[in-house]
Amino acid sequence: MSSVPASEFVLTITCPDQPGIVAAVTGSLFEAGCNIEDSAQFDDRSTGLFFMRIRFSSPRTLERSEIDLLLAPSVDRFGMTIRLTDTRHRPRVLLMVSKFGHCLNDLLHRWSSGTLKVDIPAVVSNHRDFYQLAAWHDIPFHHMPVTAETKRVQEQRLRDLVDAEKIDLIVLARYMQVLSTDMCRDYAGRIVNIHHSFLPSFKGAKPYHQAHARGVKLIGATAHYVTEHLDEGPIIEQEVQRVDHNATPDTLVELGRDVESVVLARAVRWHVENRVLLNGNKTVVFR
Repeated sequence: MSSVPASEFVLTITCPDQPGIVAAVTGSLFEAGCNIEDSAQFDDRSTGLFFMRIRFSSPRTLERSEIDLLLAPSVDRFGMTIRLTDTRHRPRVLLMVSKFGHCLNDLLHRWSSGTLKVDIPAVVSNHRDFYQLAAWHDIPFHHMPVTAETKRVQEQRLRDLVDAEKIDLIVLARYMQVLSTDMCRDYAGRIVNIHHSFLPSFKGAKPYHQAHARGVKLIGATAHYVTEHLDEGPIIEQEVQRVDHNATPDTLVELGRDVESVVLARAVRWHVENRVLLNGNKTVVFR
């Protein structure tokens, strides 16, 4: 019967591809008495970049500074960008919503049932519709109504909340306001959005009704990181579902909300488990 490790970390690596990377990293971990629990890697030949994710454990307590020192020669030698996360740390996630609550409800259910291993210190909305849902889960609800006149002030309130609560990830769970360019840049790689996959064909109000009028046979959803370019950030996950001529607009809306909830939940879970690495305008996702 194996003993419970005293320390467990996830290490992600991005660097120019060259021989010896895996050997150098795994060799250093072996010398420190660490055990590699799982490992995945990808060589993107189109960019010449190498990506790796390693989950490793140790029978003794390790400090982050000790691991940083251990990996320093490899980091310098290969020009690595690394991220090291203690698996005991529960990422702190801020959920933002407007008037459609299916994604919010799904994430809160996964969190409360223990399948989404994060802390959710706050729900933010520009409407009051879901304050009772947040209260039922005993999560503080912050109403931040947005108008052209209040947008700048409310975004500063949002920034203050993110800083005060030490938020690791902001999730736009059908939050229907555009964040400023500065906000997108300052929190790059830390904001995830979800939307239907009809873009750019069916923009604006009632996209599922527009799609029905055009007789679409596939509906889907896209989860991506937010950038200053609206709905064009690096894609984390997508899913589609086939429909036929029997589907009504209301059927498409119902199915679309189901797909959106599942896709967003996957993207959030993969992000907090450090399975998503940015690769320019794309992502590498180690599932």
